[in-house]
Amino acid sequence: MSHYKIPISALVLIYTPDLQVLMMERADKVGFWQSVTGSVEGNETPLQAAIREVHEETGLDALQFDLQDWQASNVYEIYPHWRHRYAPNVTQNREHLFGLQLPAIHPIKLAPAEHVRYEWVDWRTAAQRVFSWTNVDALKRLGERHQLTL
Repeated sequence: MSHYKIPISALVLIYTPDLQVLMMERADKVGFWQSVTGSVEGNETPLQAAIREVHEETGLDALQFDLQDWQASNVYEIYPHWRHRYAPNVTQNREHLFGLQLPAIHPIKLAPAEHVRYEWVDWRTAAQRVFSWTNVDALKRLGERHQLTL
């Protein structure tokens, strides 16, 4: 089995009915805020990766809430400082988008090796805070699903 990451991942926006979105600050990059995200492992599908990553990063069981496969993905250039995690010459990743609606703000159990803190913020604030354009795209899609704009 390869020790390299597979360049296919899941991004999961966790949000409430009034569009408060969970944001987490990365442990390895101060000031880098993001939604739940992670690469598929082994023979996982992106949906299976989404469910696993939600549990690993937040302690939540995605299947207990309204998990939606948005049937959308983005291809992005892997940041140079993270390329060593992938096989040589792999420079792009395909990220599949999911939404997880909770009935209300929920306490989160962070994975300390991955994230140092979290906040629930309005989706528009989240779109200004995240470092990744794909995360901004997912937040815009969330707004569009609710007929709102940035």
